[in-house]
Amino acid sequence: MTKIEKIRAVRGMNDVLPAEAHWWRRLEEAVAGAMAAYGYQQIRTPIVEPTGLFVRGIGEVTDIVEKEMYSFIDSLNGEALTLRPECTASVVRATIEHNLLYDGPKRLWYMGPMFRHERPQKGRYRQFHQVGAEALGFSGPDADCEIILLCQRLWNDLGLTGISLELNSLGQLPERIAHREALVAYFEKHVDELDADARRRMHSNPLRILDTKNPAMQALVEAAPKLADFLGEESRAHFESLQAMLRAQNVPFRINPRLVRGLDYYNLTVFEWVADGLTVCGGGRYDPLIEMLGGKPAPACGMALGVERVIDLMRAAGHVTADPACDVYVVHQGEAASLVALDLAERLRDRGLDVILHCGGGSFKSQFKRADASLATVALVVGEEEAAQSRVGVKWLRKPGAAQESVPLADIDEWLIDRMAGSIDDLQGDD
Repeated sequence: MTKIEKIRAVRGMNDVLPAEAHWWRRLEEAVAGAMAAYGYQQIRTPIVEPTGLFVRGIGEVTDIVEKEMYSFIDSLNGEALTLRPECTASVVRATIEHNLLYDGPKRLWYMGPMFRHERPQKGRYRQFHQVGAEALGFSGPDADCEIILLCQRLWNDLGLTGISLELNSLGQLPERIAHREALVAYFEKHVDELDADARRRMHSNPLRILDTKNPAMQALVEAAPKLADFLGEESRAHFESLQAMLRAQNVPFRINPRLVRGLDYYNLTVFEWVADGLTVCGGGRYDPLIEMLGGKPAPACGMALGVERVIDLMRAAGHVTADPACDVYVVHQGEAASLVALDLAERLRDRGLDVILHCGGGSFKSQFKRADASLATVALVVGEEEAAQSRVGVKWLRKPGAAQESVPLADIDEWLIDRMAGSIDDLQGDD
């Protein structure tokens, strides 16, 4: 017989198994809470967008557009489409398309999968997930500060430490043009020291060279002209005001003059949250993007965090425990008992409890093993004797040494709900 080959997941696109899902739920709950605290409303955009959205928004001379996008031609209509590599451009596209700014600025947030064809490594995958917040229509440094404070609150809510904030200002377009000319002149003098990517970008986008990860070029980049020396009075004032706000809120930061981010649409403020040498979250101001994508000019700023990297930090901190699969696990044996157990499980679900009704038969011993593995608080036992007497056995699974009790079937709902509340309080007190 021919062996059937197993089909495996695409490299860099990972399954989140039930044993890992509690980390994701904890982060999702914290994100929703933090966003609500600052008045951000959720938006959901399609995973597939027109390729031109990202070429125009992110920039043609970027690694994302040149090397990493999953793009294809729709076989039905010949349209060029792309799996979204990031979501800010999608949010801006939706804002323009649906005229969301007609009645004033908007605070929006999103969560979902993104796609980039790059070499998979720890915390960086080909399908990865981001959480982002976008403040659209706000021009002042107070909006920049709010986005950063939102991040800090999220780290606090998750119990994460060791995440440091780096800041820079990219100024405005005329300032960047002057800086760009200085960079080109500088790199032309050192062309022999540039790698292939840097040489290719020297005239098309020299600012990208500053973001190189090539160790051999770090000294060269460090000595390059600094954008801060080209900032005008308004750009400096914006940046200094942001710093003053952060100091007033006791948020520590480091100014990193080489911080440029990887997307073309940024101006003025850019920032990154870094842990263990990896960027956990990044963002900044992108005032040109709405007009670049065909909308009326409007300022904006935002951030995006890498979900997988934050979950790695949560694991390392160890603050999250696995969720129980249910509150109650019902074990039963015998034909009459199975009908009683089925009705009992439905009654308890009607009262708001999460209940697993054992399926597949087996001895009481094997069923109790399943009950214990579910992390349920209590196991309810319905055997032939209990069914005949209209009673239910109660075994507390998280109270070592607790004796099994017997409760009338008619009373079990109220009896159990009263004691479940007390049992949970006792367990929390033990922590």
